[in-house]
Amino acid sequence: MKAHLLDLSDFAWQRLHHRLGELTDKEYLWEPVAGAWTVRPTGDGGHAADGSATPPEPAPFTTLAWRIAHLTEVLGAERTATWLGLPVGPDEEPDPPQGTAAAGVASLERAHAIWRRRLAAVTDEALARPMGELAGPYAESDGAAFALHILDELIHHGAEIGVVRDLYRHQRPRDPFAGS
Repeated sequence: MKAHLLDLSDFAWQRLHHRLGELTDKEYLWEPVAGAWTVRPTGDGGHAADGSATPPEPAPFTTLAWRIAHLTEVLGAERTATWLGLPVGPDEEPDPPQGTAAAGVASLERAHAIWRRRLAAVTDEALARPMGELAGPYAESDGAAFALHILDELIHHGAEIGVVRDLYRHQRPRDPFAGS
C-alpha cells in the first residue's frame, strides 16, 4: 500500500512541479476576477492568505499565490505527521504565505519534502488502523484514507494551478517575432 501511495505522490508532485517552472510574480499574484482571494502584505513585512472562518458560497476564485500557499499548508501541516502516528520533526512547520513566486514555490517545495518524508516513514500498520480521537470526526478513518485525502489535495490543487497558468498564458498570447 505505502509503495503505491509514494508512487502516486511522486507522480503528482513531478507533474505539478513541472507546471510551476518560470512562474513570474505578476502571474503568481494575478487576480483574473474581482474579489479573488490571494496573498496580501500584512504591513509588517509578512504576507497572509485571504480567507474566512466559514467559506462563502459560492467559493471565491483563488490566485496562484493563494493556491500555492494553501497547498503548502496542507502538505506541511502537523496533522500529516500526528494523524499518521509520526512525531513532528524539528523545523517541520510549513512556511507562511509568500509574496513572490520564487518564495512561494520554494515554500511549496519544502512542504512537499516534509510530506514526502512523512509518507515514507509511515508504517503499513499505521496506514491500516483507525487514526483515533486525535483526528476528530475522522477518528474511524484509517491512515490510508487520510493519506489519499492529502494526495487528492495535491492532485486537485495541482490541476487548478495548471488551469490558471493556462488561462493566464492564453490571455497574453506571445508574439513569435518579439523574442519574449
